[in-house]
Amino acid sequence: MLLINRNEMDMTTGPLTEKLVAYAVPVVITGILQLLFNAADVIVVGRFAGRTALAAVGSTTSLINLMVNLFMMISIGVNVAAARHYGAHDPIEVSKTVSTAMTMSVIIGIFVGIFGITASRSMLVAMDSPPDVLDQAALYLKIYFVGIPAFMVYSFGAAVLRAVGDTQRPMRYLTIAGIVNVILNLITVVGFKMGVAGVAIATAVSQYVSAAFIVMSLITTESCLHLEVKEMRIYKDRLVEILKIGLPAGLQSLLFSISNVMIQSSVNAFGSTIMAAGAASSNIEGFVYTSMNAVTQAAMAFTGQNMGARKYENIAPILKKCMVIVIIVGGGMGLLCCLFSNGLINIYANGDPEVIAWGVQRLRIVTATYAIMGISDVVVSVMRGMGNSTLPMLISVFGICAFRILWLHTACVWYPTFPMIIIGYPVSWTVTLIGQTVCYNITKRRVIAGYEEIYAQIT
Repeated sequence: MLLINRNEMDMTTGPLTEKLVAYAVPVVITGILQLLFNAADVIVVGRFAGRTALAAVGSTTSLINLMVNLFMMISIGVNVAAARHYGAHDPIEVSKTVSTAMTMSVIIGIFVGIFGITASRSMLVAMDSPPDVLDQAALYLKIYFVGIPAFMVYSFGAAVLRAVGDTQRPMRYLTIAGIVNVILNLITVVGFKMGVAGVAIATAVSQYVSAAFIVMSLITTESCLHLEVKEMRIYKDRLVEILKIGLPAGLQSLLFSISNVMIQSSVNAFGSTIMAAGAASSNIEGFVYTSMNAVTQAAMAFTGQNMGARKYENIAPILKKCMVIVIIVGGGMGLLCCLFSNGLINIYANGDPEVIAWGVQRLRIVTATYAIMGISDVVVSVMRGMGNSTLPMLISVFGICAFRILWLHTACVWYPTFPMIIIGYPVSWTVTLIGQTVCYNITKRRVIAGYEEIYAQIT
């Protein structure tokens, strides 16, 4: 048995539902805390630095995702690889995965950080950011990307911990970092009147705090997750294994981000008021998405461990139970967002009636249908946990990215309104869900057979 740390979990035995919930709840709390701290950034900016500053920060979201997600999503490969070897009770391969993952996180973080700092303004110009927000948005991005190396270290380290069921420590570390973030927000923005620069500084510092904690946990643990800093290196076989799952996921996320950047560019054409409304709504939507994403992470980790343990009979129950949970979570939270949309948007809008009106329209369209995306993501996560990442990526690219671009150049040209742009989201989720469901039903047996062949080659 590999279980040494009490926070770790054997996902291959015992009652699935209870363990899925036990795994997902800390991930939900972690995500919500992170969003609350991010929301604090937006609220502080909106209330103490004005509408233009709020629009500047909000307009950078899609660009940050474009820059970061390709590499951050590689951590999905880390999660699946670590979970598989953990489920197979192979501590040596788990240790190699940890070393490879953390070395990659440092290299990737430095690369993305440098590129982001140097290219921020030119990318904002390419997105047609309005002149009244361009300077502040560029400043925010440059400071934000200083913290990207730490963000990558935390993301990869948290993926390792969650692969073995340890969702408690990432939650605690993020809580501490978030408190630091809020305190620094108040000091820099309210106290020193630094505006978007203050928010960015607080965010960067908090990222280094969370990274420091995650590294210390890996260094001090006595389990197979132990990280020996002096011996950190990239193992070729583990790198290939991680990239096989993570790279298609990262490419999919990158293409999603490109389509979102195109949507953001279309939104920018409506001016700073609708940009601020979109920023407010997207922050609220993030709470629903994060809660559903915790279920998809559980689906992936549980599938990975059971594939490693060769308990294939557990895969279908994992999929079904996670789909039920994500429907309950996404549907319930979406209903609450619709019912209380005016009050929720007003938290960010500071009483601005135009921002509230436009923000409510977007929030109701997105959250009422968000569970569709959650179901699709569960199906994709199970397939990734089984070792199949490329085909789900291709389906998502055509079902979401290509479809959204087509939507922008057809429906949004015929009816050039803000709501029409947003309606493209649920329509694309529905198209993708149909494709992913067909993909899962056709390939599940082939994937397991292929996995057995790959497993035999590796071991």
